[in-house]
Amino acid sequence: MDTPVVHDGCARPDISDRVPDLVVIGAGSAGFSAAITAAERGAHVALIGQGVIGGTCVNIGCVPSKTLIRATESVHHAAAAARFRGIRAEGRVEDWQAVVRHKDELVASLRQAKYLDLLPSYNTIAYREGRARLTSDGVAVDGTLLKAGKVIVTTGASPSLPPIPGIESVPYLTSTTALELERLPKSLLVIGGGYIGCELGQMFARAGVKVTIVDIVPILSAGEPEISAALAKYFRDEGIIIHEGVKPKAARKTAQGIALDVLVADKNESLEAEKFLVTTGRRPNTADMGLEEAGVALLANGGIKVDDRMRTTKTGVYAAGDVIGRDQFVYMAAYGAKIAAENALNGDSRRYDATAMPSVVFTDPQVASVGLTETQARRQGLQVKTTLLPLDYVPRALAARDTRGLIKLIAESGSGKLLGAHILAPEGADSIQTAALAIKCGLTVEQLAETIFPYLTTVEGLKLAAQTFAKDVAKLSCCAG
Repeated sequence: MDTPVVHDGCARPDISDRVPDLVVIGAGSAGFSAAITAAERGAHVALIGQGVIGGTCVNIGCVPSKTLIRATESVHHAAAAARFRGIRAEGRVEDWQAVVRHKDELVASLRQAKYLDLLPSYNTIAYREGRARLTSDGVAVDGTLLKAGKVIVTTGASPSLPPIPGIESVPYLTSTTALELERLPKSLLVIGGGYIGCELGQMFARAGVKVTIVDIVPILSAGEPEISAALAKYFRDEGIIIHEGVKPKAARKTAQGIALDVLVADKNESLEAEKFLVTTGRRPNTADMGLEEAGVALLANGGIKVDDRMRTTKTGVYAAGDVIGRDQFVYMAAYGAKIAAENALNGDSRRYDATAMPSVVFTDPQVASVGLTETQARRQGLQVKTTLLPLDYVPRALAARDTRGLIKLIAESGSGKLLGAHILAPEGADSIQTAALAIKCGLTVEQLAETIFPYLTTVEGLKLAAQTFAKDVAKLSCCAG
């Protein structure tokens, strides 16, 4: 085995004289989670990375997008301050290039602190750079065989293109390159109304770009329809153009930028913009890794097939993170990778459980969910009851003079057990974990309604929503119940 490659000058011990207990392919959030978990249990780990260390979240995903989203929120909220009588404020993007460079500084600092600087702390992790392929008896790194006790694949996912004629011949942006723009376009056409399209679409709109979002289904269609419809209305109130139920037919260049030919209600139309952002999903990074040849089965979406112990169809090989093609959130990548590492070393005793997995869409208002949607519950044959509480009934929203949003709860009809919670609110992201804990612990909506919540908080809306199963909260005084 070759001497482990040292990344960025970090001094590493030479452990090349032994077969590592674990080889981790991929040095992003999942890869580091697996490697650190194994190292903490005394294992020797070979961590293989390719490209910039740190993976999607810190480099091109969560961190850069959320800091830019917050930046443009500040611009919007300055103008929105007029909702308070007697208050006037103004905000504008003065230098977008400076905003982007400030973002880059944050990314670089977190990559250094949370990835590069961690390596010297673990004497049994050897970091190697190179392209990895699975073989019958180990992992080949740039053609050099690295024998391994066990292997975990954590190679993540990348933006994928929809099957639209001409799309590969037009200059398009992805969620990665859009965050690198140092000049704001005058107009932007976003194809895809999922969480990435909605987040980035609103971000650019608040920076002063004329934004159009196009999708064949309603935006955020995987969630609750009441939330999708409400968010679409708020977007339109901000000047964002939304075309739902649209079938893209072709993409082409124009003198001003790009055009997307679409079919809307049996009529042909052409949508034009200076820039074109594709946010129609992400495909797991499994190509050219020798996975299927080695006996690792793949799913139709390109993801690695795993069971609830994170085991692939090849004995001794595990997978975690975005590469499995589902639950593509950084915290689920870290969670799954930790389980994979523990199972690889200690006999497959831990199970992956996403029952209480929270998710957040960082639009404004935010969309936060946990558990089942109403549709999912009914498809499982469950008898359910639901409640829908507009934020007009939540004192926090009234005090903030911002009642955009709603809370929807799904409960089992007989037992009253909470099955799902879905929040659309300016501070919804910081409220969903209470519902996640309630679902994890098997609480009923009656127990949630009886729990003490602090007044004038968004999370108090969960209590009020739970109370609506049994009473009319409009007839309660402040803090009543």
